[in-house]
Amino acid sequence: MEKVQKSLVLIKPDAVERKLVGKIISMYEEHGLNIAAMKLVKLDKTFAEIHYKEHKGKSFFNDLIKTITRSEIVAIVLQGENAIEKIRRINGNTNPEKAEEGTIRKMYALNNTENSVHASDCEESAEREIKLWFPELVAKEEWFSARNM
Repeated sequence: MEKVQKSLVLIKPDAVERKLVGKIISMYEEHGLNIAAMKLVKLDKTFAEIHYKEHKGKSFFNDLIKTITRSEIVAIVLQGENAIEKIRRINGNTNPEKAEEGTIRKMYALNNTENSVHASDCEESAEREIKLWFPELVAKEEWFSARNM
């Protein structure tokens, strides 16, 4: 059974700098996903470390933080049926050499760190990441839910 989900997607600096935002967003839309929220932001180191906290202590952590904070990114909440799985399939493997043909990372990633996009990997991550990146969206949804009870 298909389930409507929301997921966070980040279009990383390497893709924004190469003006790939429109191409990447259109790939999600072509697969039936809708934009629920979107913003262009420049991260500071503290926010980036909070977002990627599960990777702290890993060998690639510092490069990841340096890369994600170097210039602007596009943060998007996408929604649709089985959105999390669908987005991860559209993105492809984090290693562009292992990514399937036609995926975002196969087409646009420069390497494992500059791999163009990030997406939530499960419902729990999606919920945590959306609350972190779009607290105003979460507050608005909670307000509407409370009003309709």
